[in-house]
Amino acid sequence: MPSPTQRVLARVPARLRPALVRHRRLVKFLLVGAACFVLTVVVDFELKFTVLEHKPVVALTVATVLATVVSYLLNRSWAFRAAGRGREALLFFLVSAVAIGVNDLPLVFSRYALDLREPYVGPLTQEIADFVSGMVVGTFVAMLFRFWAMRRWVFTRSVERARPGPPPGPEPGYAAPGIPQDVPQDTRWGA
Repeated sequence: MPSPTQRVLARVPARLRPALVRHRRLVKFLLVGAACFVLTVVVDFELKFTVLEHKPVVALTVATVLATVVSYLLNRSWAFRAAGRGREALLFFLVSAVAIGVNDLPLVFSRYALDLREPYVGPLTQEIADFVSGMVVGTFVAMLFRFWAMRRWVFTRSVERARPGPPPGPEPGYAAPGIPQDVPQDTRWGA
């Protein structure tokens, strides 16, 4: 039975498969990030338009912290497939605390340095500025920082390298050179 990853790879054009397999850690990191981005947006808007109406930076911070916990669980078990280390969680949350600050800076700058808030601008302009500065710019810069820092300091040992014994073969769900394992090939079309 093919894994979910194998089924998805089977639907990707053949010329893209090798690049996706070669950069699978980055692809998985970006997929986790996309899911956590959606979670952040939903939680941020829920908080900002209800209980934290006049505190947009706090709403963004709470939403980002929640998404960070989800990100840790998904990155550790799926994107980086990290071997357990005692201080891994501490390092992850230290890096993430810095990244949350990086994520908040564009919103703080937009709101309080550029005064893109009511009564200086209209409510629609304020919301667009908040979204672009906090969600788009802040998340993008924080994502770049997180990927670099996670690879450098947090998830430094993969599960495969942590196991003693002979070097492992390809990661489960991937086959060299970029063809999914256990996916029937249609030989009628020369694939």
